[in-house]
Amino acid sequence: MSEVSPLPIPKSRDEIAALQRERKVVAVERAKQSTFWKDRLSHVDTTKLEDPEEWAKIPILDKEMLRGLSNDTFYNDFCSAPKSEIAEYWRSGGSTGRPLFYPRTYEDIRYAMLGFTRTFACMGVGAGETAHLSFPLGIHPAGHMWARAGEQMGIGMVWAGSGAAAPSRMQLELIASLQPSLWMGMSSYGLHLANLAEASGIDLTQGSVDRILCTAEPLSMAKREKMERMWGATVFDAFGMTEISMMGAESEAHDGFHIWTDLAHIEVVDPDTHEPVAEGEPGALIVTSLFTNNCTPFLRWFSGDIVVYRDHGAGTGPLSVFPILQHAQRTAGFFKVRGVNINHSEFEDFMFANREVSDFKAEIVTDRDLDLLRLSIEVAPGTDRVSASERVSNDVKATFEVSPEIVVLDSGTLAAEFESSVKAPRFADRRA
Repeated sequence: MSEVSPLPIPKSRDEIAALQRERKVVAVERAKQSTFWKDRLSHVDTTKLEDPEEWAKIPILDKEMLRGLSNDTFYNDFCSAPKSEIAEYWRSGGSTGRPLFYPRTYEDIRYAMLGFTRTFACMGVGAGETAHLSFPLGIHPAGHMWARAGEQMGIGMVWAGSGAAAPSRMQLELIASLQPSLWMGMSSYGLHLANLAEASGIDLTQGSVDRILCTAEPLSMAKREKMERMWGATVFDAFGMTEISMMGAESEAHDGFHIWTDLAHIEVVDPDTHEPVAEGEPGALIVTSLFTNNCTPFLRWFSGDIVVYRDHGAGTGPLSVFPILQHAQRTAGFFKVRGVNINHSEFEDFMFANREVSDFKAEIVTDRDLDLLRLSIEVAPGTDRVSASERVSNDVKATFEVSPEIVVLDSGTLAAEFESSVKAPRFADRRA
């Protein structure tokens, strides 16, 4: 177990606080070895880091600051370990801008792996069980890190990868034949598999999967309930970022993420003033890596996440020593059609809450110089297509003040269209 757990789970908040006092000094001293940070930290006294005013002297780091660096500058000036110590490279998250590839040392990986292994404990998944993993397997770390973490914990792992690697019909066949108790993947792909199964006459609620683990996408209550209804399984969410590692996961209480504060120091601040916000109030999440900083010194990193911090959650057991973060929002996309902003996340929640709709795709198109919201839907088995179409149209008009053009598709059409995508592309702006 020492290979899996370079740090035992802390027994108390005092133990966490002592570890943070020690590791924050290490984090800043390591950052000072980086050309990028050297001048930026010259005025910071590492003997006073527990003083909030001293800690606040460290500038907040964000994605735009890193994207402003050339490739050579990032590796030569920001990163601080020789190539001989690098075990692998992790692709930065997000879908906009130039991606960066973060070097991870062998020592980084030991502690990063710990963040992933704890997610299984949160769900009560243990040795002897089987997990079907549908996260992408490649230079983005979540898939291969979870696969290796599961094996270290004695969990049999089916390295299926995303639908782009193993066709979705094959994945459904593997789930039926290998009988995993856990399915792991993006929530959008989980819904994609469920819709494909429904269109193929497969009842996942009668299958072996009783727990689902998701990450990387906002998981609203509507999406969670739809997944649980279609799979007949309990959904757990996890939270991480490539700049740090897997940082936390839900327990059986489902009241937020237990955040591994022995691996990362977190702050929740006002996005404008950078002053701390009160417990229970939404704020910008600022994270400092305490262990995965041997090459990439992420100090006071702001990823764009808005969260709510609570000192204690409702869960019990050893992991309840960690505080709770509830994800409030991410930067969300939106359509603007005929002067109305339609938030993608809100629209997705609206559609998933409609039990007559199995799946959907929303597009903005131009017809005779007018912008239209074209909404393609698949209706649940046994539902009248015409009446469902009329109800969806009326509900969209009443809720979003836009009259959509409804296209009713045969079951399985969107599943086939989304097949090659890791994240189902349900929104598209097709205006000329």
